[in-house]
Amino acid sequence: MSISFTLHATDGAARAGTLHTPHGAVPTPAFMPVGTQATVKGLTPEMVRAAGAHIILGNTYHLALRPGDEIVRDLGGLHKFMHWDGPVLTDSGGFQVFSLAGQVKLTDHGAKFKSHIDGAPLELTPERAVEIQQNLGSDIAMVLDECPPADADPAKMRAAVARSVGWAERCKAHHTRPDQAQFAIVQGGLDLQLRAECARDLVAMDFPGYALGGFSVGEAPEAMHAALPACAACLPAHKPRYLMGVGRPQDLLAGVASGIDMFDCVMPTRNGRNALAFTSDGPIRLRNAKHRRDPAPVASDCACYCCANYSRAYLHHLFAADEMLGPTLLSLHNIAFYLRLMADARAAVTEGRFAAFHAGRLARWNAAP
Repeated sequence: MSISFTLHATDGAARAGTLHTPHGAVPTPAFMPVGTQATVKGLTPEMVRAAGAHIILGNTYHLALRPGDEIVRDLGGLHKFMHWDGPVLTDSGGFQVFSLAGQVKLTDHGAKFKSHIDGAPLELTPERAVEIQQNLGSDIAMVLDECPPADADPAKMRAAVARSVGWAERCKAHHTRPDQAQFAIVQGGLDLQLRAECARDLVAMDFPGYALGGFSVGEAPEAMHAALPACAACLPAHKPRYLMGVGRPQDLLAGVASGIDMFDCVMPTRNGRNALAFTSDGPIRLRNAKHRRDPAPVASDCACYCCANYSRAYLHHLFAADEMLGPTLLSLHNIAFYLRLMADARAAVTEGRFAAFHAGRLARWNAAP
């Protein structure tokens, strides 16, 4: 097997472990910065590594369209192509079935897209999703799944689960790369019985790891938080558990409290590009005029390159002047904040104080203006 998972400590349902991959070890719980198109937007790999990242994420659909998975393969694989020597996880393109629903024709055979770039056709079957990811050479490849919206009616939700299970079986049968692990994806929305049935069928196939998909797709955060403990409990305790596309800092801690090991989300970089900084005392909007003369760093408890060297006043100026350094610095800070949050959560689990840590963080965020 190309990966393995070691569980070191538990505190309630929360877990601290290590994910071992061909490109290095990943302490968990772990946040994966999103590098959809073989880049974490605005940041060099050295910046991402210095911020504390051990693993990053790329996207099958986008990389297959541009530059093309065969080009990446011929240039030495995704790690060499993007100059990142750590582990990489690639999504399967299943989320694009949800996010580009107006451009997708979906059948049991696969998903037919029109490229968002030029309208050219792209058919993504389970087999093609596997081939693309094998060409990319990621350490972890996700199976192709159907991700229905939160408000899908029960019949459509059940059909999506059945299709996802069938596609997972086809992905597993088609996969041949020994240095790459496949993770299966549990769907089912907020229907816990359907989630349990989906998990049962996928666990029987014995994948090296399992993900929970179909969250943060329109449901209330409180509903997701309520569903996570039961969903995580359906997954094997000795294998890594991944909550896809989630989310806000409080969502990550709710996931850790439920027994989740891995997370990814575009929020740190997307918000950083739009002048919003995450901090231990809540979000800060650097475009606000009150920061124009503020000599303080974004966060006094942060030692990232941005906070160690630049003031809120300078960042306010960069965004007012539309200088590209502003989004870079704030994206770097936000990534560092998310990674430090996971490192602090890991320490709290290891020391048996996660519940107090979780409650303390929520109290500070809830008290923020």
